[in-house]
Amino acid sequence: MYANDVIYQELVQICGKENVLRDEPMKYHTLVKIGGKADFLVWPTTYEQVVDVIRLKEKFQIPFTLLGNGSNVIVRDGGIRGIVMQLKHLAEIKVEGEKIIAQSGADIKAVSRFALEHSLTGLEFACGIPGSVGGAIMMNAGAYGGEVKDVLDHVKVVTQKGELKTMYKDDLQLGYRTSIISKTHDVVLEVVFQLEKGDPQKIKAKMDDLTFQRESKQPLEYPSVGSVFKRPPGYFAGKLIQDSGLQGKGVGGAEVSTKHAGFIINKNNATAADYIATIEMVRKTVKEKFGVELELEVKIIGEDA
Repeated sequence: MYANDVIYQELVQICGKENVLRDEPMKYHTLVKIGGKADFLVWPTTYEQVVDVIRLKEKFQIPFTLLGNGSNVIVRDGGIRGIVMQLKHLAEIKVEGEKIIAQSGADIKAVSRFALEHSLTGLEFACGIPGSVGGAIMMNAGAYGGEVKDVLDHVKVVTQKGELKTMYKDDLQLGYRTSIISKTHDVVLEVVFQLEKGDPQKIKAKMDDLTFQRESKQPLEYPSVGSVFKRPPGYFAGKLIQDSGLQGKGVGGAEVSTKHAGFIINKNNATAADYIATIEMVRKTVKEKFGVELELEVKIIGEDA
């Protein structure tokens, strides 16, 4: 068993005291506003610090969790043991010709807007995706007919052994909401998108249209994880849930949205247990009514209380 005080001092030495928190409630760091305490939450400010944290967890064999901006994750009420790392301080975005280089902690929405500012087309679909660049790579994020794999050139990653490497699109095994990163748990540091020159007025018009569609159909006034379930082959998850009569129903403070049945909202201080129980209720009902097994798009991590 590792000694928490020793680990804390080592993390402070690597990242600075202002970037290391102990026993931090994860409900403050997830978009659904749910989650128990992490033993350690760290925010590296350089690639070297990321590597050093990973080597530290290897040295002491400490549990390690990489969290994007907390948009597509439910942290159980018992919290997360070991080190949780967020890359929110690594959020630089720059342009080189028709390429955009974005650090992992940048919001993919911000990268989409940056592309517009530089009259580059290809990332319009991402203008409403509430995730980090690193998270978008890990799950091959997509919306409105576009996916990250359509515009990706290459990524820089750190392996779980602390080794730096470059991976190109074909190396990443990008599929529907999945990639090799979701299996290897490499840490994405930097992403290079290959875009094309476009008409800024047309780019903006498309982004405005997609933003309108999103805001008019999705329950953005409540905390949520976004779309909970993957699209089942031949169906739409939201339509199956709606046709099952589940909108407005839930467990505790969690509820299937009346605005979009594919969303489960944190309506009234839901716990992770409430949210997960609501997910299971939805899956069970849809399976009974339609014989369709709904597969999670969201990740559930941590320990039960």
